[in-house]
Amino acid sequence: MKIVVTGALGHIGSRLVHRLPDSFPTAQVLLVDDLSTQRYCSLFNLPAHGRYRFVEADVLSADLEELFRGASAVVHLAAITNAEGSFQNAQQVEEVNFTGTRRVAAACLRSGAPLLFLSTTSVYGTQAEVVDESCSAAELQPQSPYAESKLRAEQLLQELGREEGLRFVICRFGTIFGISPGMRFHTAVNKFIWQACTGTPLTVWSSALDQQRPYLDLEDAVRALRFIIGRDLFDGEVYNVLTLNATVREIVAAIQGCVPDVTVNLVEARIMNQLSYAVCCRRFRELGFEFTGDLQRRVAESVALLRGVRQW
Repeated sequence: MKIVVTGALGHIGSRLVHRLPDSFPTAQVLLVDDLSTQRYCSLFNLPAHGRYRFVEADVLSADLEELFRGASAVVHLAAITNAEGSFQNAQQVEEVNFTGTRRVAAACLRSGAPLLFLSTTSVYGTQAEVVDESCSAAELQPQSPYAESKLRAEQLLQELGREEGLRFVICRFGTIFGISPGMRFHTAVNKFIWQACTGTPLTVWSSALDQQRPYLDLEDAVRALRFIIGRDLFDGEVYNVLTLNATVREIVAAIQGCVPDVTVNLVEARIMNQLSYAVCCRRFRELGFEFTGDLQRRVAESVALLRGVRQW
């Protein structure tokens, strides 16, 4: 068995590749990353019982067909994921997230490898109170170039599935929280934790305090990916994958439980109701997957990891 992971050194990938040998002890795990974020430390302390090979390669230029040949699964994580920052580099985001996915999908078709594509619940961006995978195209209203690029990539894969027989599955992940060797701190929960641990006030729009968004515990994310690979679940479907829907108020409360002296500055801004929505993941649960993640526990773990930064 061979499993290929693109973007293998990132926040999700670096935890996934540590866990894969537990589920697939005989698998060859090919780690593909272009090292653009220089997360070399994600290669440290890989489990001794894993069968790893690392290839420094860019999905925009590498011979992907050769890398994917013989793979039982290609987990495509390589992407620019900073939604807020994507407004400043929209062209690069489109190239990496859409064009890169098109090259990955084409190589999967040529090599016969099935594709697990990581999308985002940010493709919704709707005013509906609760949304699921069956919502209409009108309810898919991505609010950033990042989310737009992911939705276009989804549509491309669905077209390739219908017309050329690509075997694939799409996972719309909630915003990740939790620690990993390659973690970053640009997404909501992790960013707030970093600010709290470094003594920086959390700046929150008062109008956004009770808005809901979907979040995903990193351990649930990794278990979900292993679940899909183990089930050979390349059925051409889209699955929402999230641990919980939470408000900013709930996230801040979880952080205050670990960092009581954190300062929260509420600033006034116009109400943006279209940014508040809950996502249903019943379809994925009905496959037999159980979410076990916990926001408070992961916040506590992340705070413990950073506890020393204010001690001097």
